[in-house]
Order: sequence, then structure tokens, then C-alpha cells
Amino acid sequence: MVKKALFLVGGFVLLIGMMFGRDAFSYARTSMGWVKDSVKNSVPVEFEIERARKAITELQPEIRRNMHVIAKEEVEVERLNEQVARLESRLTQDRDNIMEMKADLQKGGDHIYYASRRYTSNQVRTDLAARFERYKTNDATLNQLTKVLEARRNGLDGAREKLDEMLSMRRQLEVEIANLEARQKMVDVAKTASRYQFDDSQLSRVKELVSDIQTRIEVEEKLMAVEGDFQYEIPVEQVDDADIEQRVAEYFGTIRPEVASVAELHP
Repeated sequence: MVKKALFLVGGFVLLIGMMFGRDAFSYARTSMGWVKDSVKNSVPVEFEIERARKAITELQPEIRRNMHVIAKEEVEVERLNEQVARLESRLTQDRDNIMEMKADLQKGGDHIYYASRRYTSNQVRTDLAARFERYKTNDATLNQLTKVLEARRNGLDGAREKLDEMLSMRRQLEVEIANLEARQKMVDVAKTASRYQFDDSQLSRVKELVSDIQTRIEVEEKLMAVEGDFQYEIPVEQVDDADIEQRVAEYFGTIRPEVASVAELHP
């Protein structure tokens, strides 16, 4: 199976080389990029959102590890700070003792008393020299420890800022993923709505029919109202159909002589 796959790949590369010559590598690289983009675009958005959410969840172990490192460093920095404070206090006391012994030696006496005990000037001088060497060593140590403490404090502050930035970025990504998920749901709803195609032509025809019926009923109601008004009027004028022939003749100017004489006799 592997040999077959290698054979197919080799044949594909050879085919490209024969077709495109020196540009074969460029075409092959472009083709691979196109295939990669096509595959990526074919992955559902929901799957990508879930993959991003899972990636954020996978950040939790790294965040906890950094929090543990910071907590441990905080403890060590606090211990170092206490060590520096103790050394500073000790150096202050040693300096006071050294200055006191120096002042006593400068007085020029043969014996010097400390805590009710007598010491010779040489004993005090020898002890002063040893104390002074220890002081210088401790002072140099304090100087180095102070620098170390400052550096570790700066590193601790940087680690805290980095952790805060990581937590803030994670929260921001969680919000953005939630927003993307909501937008994708809206897209899905829009796609679902577009799949429902309703034929409202029948509804329009029924609506038109109802409108026609309403129009006919309104017309009938108006006609009934008009006819009712004329039907119930009291007849005041009296129609006289007598002498209709004479009125017609007068209108057309065709009155017969005998009719005219009768009309004259009966005014």
C-alpha cells in the first residue's frame, strides 16, 4: 500500500515536471496550497468553533503551571527578602560595635572593659580586625543579595503581568468564540428560513375573491337603500293621462281640424 502511494506520488511529480519544466515546483506548491485551502474551507464552521473552544480549554494546564511557578517564586522572594532584612539588621549592629571598639582603642588605655570583663588593647585590636573583615564580607553579601532580590522581584512582576495578560486573552477569546457561535446560529437560522418556500398565490386569489364579494354586497346594500327611499315616498303629484293625444299633437304641430274645434268648444 505504501509502495503504491509512493509510486502514485512519484508519477504525479514526474507528470508535473514533464508538463511545466522548470516551473514544476512552483505549480506543485501552488496546487498543494489550493488543495489545503479547499479542504480547510470544506470543514464546517461549527467544527472549527468547537476546535477553538477545545484549544482554549487545553490552555488551562499551562496556566495552572505558570500560577504554580509564580506562587513558588513569591515564597522564595519573601524568604530572600527576610534574609536581606536580617543581614541588614546584623550589619547595623556590627557596625555600631566596630565603631565603639575603634573609639575605645583610640583612647589609648592598656585595658578595655566589655560586659564587666577586662580585655587588653591587643585583644580588642585583634577582635576588631576580625570583626571588620566579617563586616566587609557580609556587606558585600548584602549588596549581592539586594541585587538578586531586586532582579527576582522584577522577574516576578513580569511573570504576574504575563499571567494576567494570558488570563485576559483567554477571557477575550472565550467572548469572541461565543460571539462567533451566536453569529453562526443566526446564519443557520437564515439558511433554514430560506428553505421554506410558501406558495401564497392561492392565498392571494382567496383574498381577491373576498374583496369582490365585499364589493358586490356593498353595491347591493346601496341599491336597496335607494329603492327603499323611493318606495316609501308619499305620491303628491297626480298624473293626468287625459288628452294625451292632444298634447302629443301640440308638441309635434299636427292637430287635426276636428280635434281643434272640439278643443275650442271645450276650453
